[in-house]
Amino acid sequence: MSPVLECEDLSAAYDSTLVLRDVDLTVDEGEIVGVMGKNGAGKSTLMKTIIGLLEPASGVVRYEGEDLAGTSADERANAGIGYIPQGRDVFPDLTVEENLLVGESVNRERDHDLYDEVYDYFPILEERRTQKAGTMSGGQQQMLAIGRALVGNPDLLLLDEHSEGVQPSIVEEISENLRELNDELGTTVLFVEQNLGAIQDMADRCYAMERGRIVDEVGPEELRDEDAIASYLAV
Repeated sequence: MSPVLECEDLSAAYDSTLVLRDVDLTVDEGEIVGVMGKNGAGKSTLMKTIIGLLEPASGVVRYEGEDLAGTSADERANAGIGYIPQGRDVFPDLTVEENLLVGESVNRERDHDLYDEVYDYFPILEERRTQKAGTMSGGQQQMLAIGRALVGNPDLLLLDEHSEGVQPSIVEEISENLRELNDELGTTVLFVEQNLGAIQDMADRCYAMERGRIVDEVGPEELRDEDAIASYLAV
């Protein structure tokens, strides 16, 4: 399998405060890879740096072998990277359908849009097509944010804490849907999370972050052992 995403010696800062420190990370085609860690570990900063919302202080991000230095977040989306930010960030005054239309900006080389698949995975979105996104529950907005990123058939999906503010049963449903999506469409997924159940439900393997550094890589057998990974998540 060839790498879809590679981060090499990646560091990033807010003003003069270094938040990411020499991160090395690889995601191969068709994998679902997690990045786990406590609040403040640098997980969201990693995602923002990969998608191009934050300029790295040093190091390299490669997508399908190409160095992304100097490319904007829009250009990275056009190249096939879908991004679901922490906190969902849907357009509250637009309808569900209008929010999904925004997702067509992802992956300019796609063969077709995935509206049918999005509605199959998240039937509530089809039911609520004309409803304004801001009037939906947190779990429904999370589904919409994921659906919006999926419409353009991305090759790589970046997902930032899909469990945040969402009831456990919906988190479990979303995790199952993303695994199905990976199985059926081959979409590669990198997600960051501190919810143990979501990590175990989704990840093929997982990186552990502490204080902006990758401190461990956890394989599938270890992921089944709650005690083995709880220390990376406990507050």
